[in-house]
Amino acid sequence: TPPLVPPLPPTPLTKNLILGSQPVQHCLVFFCRTLVPSPIGTQFSRYYIRKVRLRDAPLLPPLWCWCCSWIRDQRCRLFPIALYRMVEAKDNDAYEEELIDYEEEDDKAPDSAAAKGAAGEAGKKGYVGIHSSGFRDFLLKPELLRAIVDSGFEHPSEVQHECIPQAILGMDVICQAKSGMGKTAVFVLSTLQQIEPVAGQVAALVLCHTRELAYQICHEFERFTTYLPDIKVAVFYGGVHIRNHKDLLKNECPHIVVGTPGRVLALARDKDLVLKNVRHFILDECDKMLEALDMRRDVQEIFKMTPHDKQVMMFSATLSKEIRPVCKKFMQDPMEIYVDDEAKLTLHGLVQHYIKLSEVEKNRKLNDLLDALDFNQVVIFVKSVSRAAELNKLLMECNFPSICIHSGMSQEERLTKYKSFKQGHKRILVATDLVGRGIDIERVNIVINYDMPDSADTYLHRVGRAGRFGTKGLAITFVSSATDSDILNQVQERFEVDIKELPEQIDTSTYMPS
Repeated sequence: TPPLVPPLPPTPLTKNLILGSQPVQHCLVFFCRTLVPSPIGTQFSRYYIRKVRLRDAPLLPPLWCWCCSWIRDQRCRLFPIALYRMVEAKDNDAYEEELIDYEEEDDKAPDSAAAKGAAGEAGKKGYVGIHSSGFRDFLLKPELLRAIVDSGFEHPSEVQHECIPQAILGMDVICQAKSGMGKTAVFVLSTLQQIEPVAGQVAALVLCHTRELAYQICHEFERFTTYLPDIKVAVFYGGVHIRNHKDLLKNECPHIVVGTPGRVLALARDKDLVLKNVRHFILDECDKMLEALDMRRDVQEIFKMTPHDKQVMMFSATLSKEIRPVCKKFMQDPMEIYVDDEAKLTLHGLVQHYIKLSEVEKNRKLNDLLDALDFNQVVIFVKSVSRAAELNKLLMECNFPSICIHSGMSQEERLTKYKSFKQGHKRILVATDLVGRGIDIERVNIVINYDMPDSADTYLHRVGRAGRFGTKGLAITFVSSATDSDILNQVQERFEVDIKELPEQIDTSTYMPS
């Protein structure tokens, strides 16, 4: 039977994509069985299916365009999974030589992460959902899959399962999910999946509100580009001489730029950072940047320097109904994914308690807690730079392995101390809200609010430093005034969580990972 879809014309888009000699003619059967009565035989390769973008649809045959449009309209998140499995049947042998088929292993013996997840589900009924499907089902590049395996990831979290299939199709995405669910990996993997590096052109721009978060995101990109050496990543933020950044852009222009709005805007205004080729625009902790009017103006100015035709993705753990319309103004028909509604954003793998005491009793109580509790690493939050410095000095005098990070430090000093804590050289971190959002330090299992945060949202972000990705953790909050009590009540009402007073004895197994 002759193919229903005519061959593609030899355009620059298609000449390197159509590999007619490969036996992968079943790629479009997924569409045919559902949409048309006759079978289709066509010469599309798996590479073509993976690389094609919806924005290129005018160059494609009518039926293919119609199929892509139908997929987009129906939000068919199973498309990449089903299509991948069809193609996988054709060239599975080649893949098995290169990658670990951990899905088959999972069928024989459940991995420890899944077993822990099941145990947590039985005990808490609130841990992060881990899906049994593997990352291979997302139709990712082999190089990305190898990096994922090297990083120790086996199954996508709920937010990754929901977002990645949509994001790799080039769709605009707004995503809200609780802290520690792997939102960073969503935009890192989907961007690397789509990006086609061109020398001297910035293809992706990621903005975040703090230097530490920018550094961390850049590190994640570098981790997943281990087998993609052609893709270059750079991070730009204040506190570093701007001449260094200008020289880097001139001599070794990156394909992916991560940075804070202030420094990125300064480089763009000086024409050192050219954004006319950006295809992916990402805001992490978007509510923090868009709620502050001065930072929003910077983001808007940067946004206007990028092309109209691009993918926009925004992520946060807290995304109020008031800020969502602001986010949508940057997007075109975005896919909105809210993995947890506002009342369920707290980490239910996290044990939360409070202690009522006076201001003068805080230091002694903190010393008692650090002596009595078992912990890997602990973060202690205070409300000001001066209190952070004084508390850190007190802890060091009491021979606690403490380190301090706050906005009064130079950028070099902040990064040095951040790396030291992340690498486990110090076990106690005293910090302001500077590290309250997005910072992922996997060994942290206790958070202490020495000073009550000023809002329920800030509380959520602070305690989210423990209990990452559904693991166990403990959060203790000092309540020393009527205002503190009011904020604690707001937290309990908004997130529907019952925070009880810290008992005399607390079972270590409830907050220490086994």
